[in-house]
Amino acid sequence: MKHKVYTVHTIITTLLEEAALATVVLWLLPMFGINIPLWCLILMMAALGAYAWVNYRRGRKALDKKPIISPDVGSRGRTATPISPTGYVRVSGELWRALSSSTINADEEIIVVGMKEMTLLVSSVEKIDHECKLMHPLLSTKY
Repeated sequence: MKHKVYTVHTIITTLLEEAALATVVLWLLPMFGINIPLWCLILMMAALGAYAWVNYRRGRKALDKKPIISPDVGSRGRTATPISPTGYVRVSGELWRALSSSTINADEEIIVVGMKEMTLLVSSVEKIDHECKLMHPLLSTKY
C-alpha cells in the first residue's frame, strides 16, 4: 500500500512540475522578451522527467529499508572516519555519529558500548580484547 501511495504522489508531483516548466517557458518568459525554442523545452522536460525517475527509484529503496531503532550494546561495526574523540561509524549498514575515549583509526572494527542521545559510544574491538585478556589471564593461556 505504501508503494501505491508513493507512486501516485510521485506521478502527480512530476506532472505538476512539468506543467509549471512548460507554463514558465511558453507563457511567462515571452512576456519579458525571452524566447526559448521548443526543442529546448522538450529537452528540459526530458531532463526533469529523468531526474524524477531517478529520485523515485531511490525513494522506493528507502521505503523498503527496515529502520534501525538503535544498535544494541555489543553490536559491532567499522569506523567510517577516524574517531578522535568524535567521528562516524557504520553499524548494520547505517552511518552513526560516534564518540570514543581513545583514538580509533578509519576502517577499524568497533563495538558499541553505549549510547548518548543519537551518538554511539564506541570502543575498538582490539582494545576490548586486550583488556579482557589482562583481566582474565586464563583466557590468554593456551592448553
